[in-house]
Amino acid sequence: MSSTVHVVRHGEVENPNKILYGRQPGWGLSARGQEMAQTLGDWSRTIDLGALHVSPLQRAQETAAPIAAAHKIAITTDERLIEAANVFEGKPFGVGDGVLKHPSSWRHLWNPWKPSWGEPYDQQINRMLAAVFAARDAANGKDAIVVSHQLPIWILRSAIENRRLLHDPRRRECSLASVTSVHFDDEGFISGLTYSEPARHLLPKKN
Repeated sequence: MSSTVHVVRHGEVENPNKILYGRQPGWGLSARGQEMAQTLGDWSRTIDLGALHVSPLQRAQETAAPIAAAHKIAITTDERLIEAANVFEGKPFGVGDGVLKHPSSWRHLWNPWKPSWGEPYDQQINRMLAAVFAARDAANGKDAIVVSHQLPIWILRSAIENRRLLHDPRRRECSLASVTSVHFDDEGFISGLTYSEPARHLLPKKN
């Protein structure tokens, strides 16, 4: 039986100082992020949902809560859906206005193909694929939703679509509260991928 695992990115985080929060605990959704989560809850009502697997981080759990409420389904926390590890976690991050302006940070940037500053791409692919297949199996023929984070989702998609893993982060097609849907055929193999933005109307305007 064909099915789909919808890989959801969490909503907007309350982060006025633009800290790279990474895997740090305690980063919750902003007011707009909560709206995004409610929108995802409404969107999910179109799905025959059999499993809801979620990153352990607060922002992902808060994003999943309206989905769980809409379907009266329990959240299963899956550590494999966590954000990618990053040595710059907890610091302001940006070109020219954050940690990258300090020469002491440059030693972490020597190999963008791995990448040298964080969790290797191949590890992200392996754990995300394992989490997606686990959610599919738990859904028992229905669709599943997993809630994760931008970089692991984009690297998963890149692997499925045979994209280069080295990329410009500004060009990732993985907006806040977006849905990257992984489709499976009747034999249980990945047959395709689609992308949608149920909360597009809530996305911050780009400067």
